Amino acid sequence: MTKRTNGAPRSSEVPPTAERKLFGTDGIRGIANEHPMTPELALQLGRAVTFVAGRGKSHVPRVIIGKDTRLSGYMLEQAIASGVCAMGGRVMLCGPMPTPAIAHLTVSMRADAGIVISASHNPYQDNGIKIFGDDGFKLPDDAESEIESFIADERLLGKRSTGPGIGRATRIEDAGGRYAVFLKQTFPRDLSLDGVRVVIDAAHGAAYKVAPLVLRELGAQVTAIGVKPNGVNINKDAGALHPEHVRGEVVKRGAAIGIALDGDADRVIVVDEKGQLVDGDQVLAMCAARMASEDTLRKKTVVATVMSNLGLEHALVRAGGKLVRTQVGDRYVVEAMRAGGFNLGGEQSGHLVFLDHASTGDGVLGALQVLALMLRTGRPLSELAERAMQRVPQVLENVTLSARQPLEGMRRLAELTTKIANALGADGRVLVRWSGTEPKLRIMLEGPREDRIRAWAKELAEAARRDSAS
Repeated sequence: MTKRTNGAPRSSEVPPTAERKLFGTDGIRGIANEHPMTPELALQLGRAVTFVAGRGKSHVPRVIIGKDTRLSGYMLEQAIASGVCAMGGRVMLCGPMPTPAIAHLTVSMRADAGIVISASHNPYQDNGIKIFGDDGFKLPDDAESEIESFIADERLLGKRSTGPGIGRATRIEDAGGRYAVFLKQTFPRDLSLDGVRVVIDAAHGAAYKVAPLVLRELGAQVTAIGVKPNGVNINKDAGALHPEHVRGEVVKRGAAIGIALDGDADRVIVVDEKGQLVDGDQVLAMCAARMASEDTLRKKTVVATVMSNLGLEHALVRAGGKLVRTQVGDRYVVEAMRAGGFNLGGEQSGHLVFLDHASTGDGVLGALQVLALMLRTGRPLSELAERAMQRVPQVLENVTLSARQPLEGMRRLAELTTKIANALGADGRVLVRWSGTEPKLRIMLEGPREDRIRAWAKELAEAARRDSAS
């Protein structure tokens, strides 16, 4: 339910999600060793993915598997590998690697599929599984639905491989080096980070080795924190979820930038030289302005989700561009970018997609683009962020209800949403949506007066509770 006074959102802006039981907005996720994140299901998934990846191919299907630093990664990695081998596939194990690294390696090594074992920013008790096709892009909803059907009925996979037909697994010892070379190639060759002070927090996650390495090899003076994973400390008081540590180190060391990654390094929150946070919307605004001036921003368009701040939209319009919105989830952003022929997109949370370089969000790559922008302009990050966009006050309210129900059937909520949208006019926005995994209603309001929209958010929450109870 989105209400805006400058026209209702087009259906292409927020595509519907296919009905799936295992896959959510970003793969399968849950508590490790509880359904669905069990080794039994992981083995079934490995079989199903190998079957789909090898269908119609004349060679043995090749599947790359990477993971973050969670303790449960060992358990799930071996289970998935067993499933691949049971289908006669060849497994290539990368060990701890960022999610975007697996997307890149899937293409560069001509694999038929890439699998990442990670729950991203979640605590170590959770884990997840994401799948990339042979083109390095996350699978669309219909492909995930098909894989679910094979997991539900393994008879559809046909006869098991036996004898010499059983697959085998090898380890890619230089996976980190391959990815580091790729990242450095995305940084302009005429620029150097010599003497630039950088603080990076890898959240004790998948990029704990490769991110500091890349920055140092480009010449930066690097202070690295969150680089001592022990299996149970991923994201714990570190990384993008707790940027206060980077902020403190940036100010303490007089750094030009702070970089806070999440557990699988597919998103980044940057910090300016004053210790101020610069979120994904601001980075998109900065990069869009630069790309537009160089005539490299395709169709003068940026793709972001319904959660991105209205200030980003205003900034793009002032610059003669436009913003296309999608439902929440970086893969929906990528799908819209590919469909529309756009090359810049992302999420407020720090997923940054530079489609000219990568097929998915990449936190390290995004940080390198920001550093390149700072060097090109000679301006500090704080000034770039301030000039890029002016944020519109935004308020979020979450309401847990007894059960999900169609939003259009929640009469009080629908009527109040329309009333508030009309009151805000062109200066604001109202978004009401269900969480992708829980019976939780997410309410977001934007407008010029924070006190007023905060009060309205609470009124909408109460209306939702009354509708749920009636």
